[in-house]
Amino acid sequence: QVQLVESGGGLVQAGGSLRLSCAATGRTFSNYAMGWFRQAPGKERDFVAAISRSGGGTYYSDSVKGRFTISRDNAKNTVYLQMNSLKPEDTADYYCAAVFKYSDNYYLQAYEYNYWGQGTQVTVSS
Repeated sequence: QVQLVESGGGLVQAGGSLRLSCAATGRTFSNYAMGWFRQAPGKERDFVAAISRSGGGTYYSDSVKGRFTISRDNAKNTVYLQMNSLKPEDTADYYCAAVFKYSDNYYLQAYEYNYWGQGTQVTVSS
């Protein structure tokens, strides 16, 4: 079992920045590939970014590429999502997710993850 707790959400003006954190407890964090997803009101949960176990591999959705950066600190059992140049369309609940993997790959589909945090709300005003 892995427990995930997100933090860092809030209200920000368009063009601003936020850094989300996801703290993991329960198992060896470095054994887990991690991802960030988001869900806007009335919409499906969408992929945002993913990172491999080592942090050496990352992938982003087209909508956030160049603006968001995913990173992890395995010594602190934490994954981060640095969000810059925020837009009103980035408004959503953001969720981190984890999956145990032997390979050092990243994963893009929500069904591939079996542990989820409770989410943190991000609101970007225009």
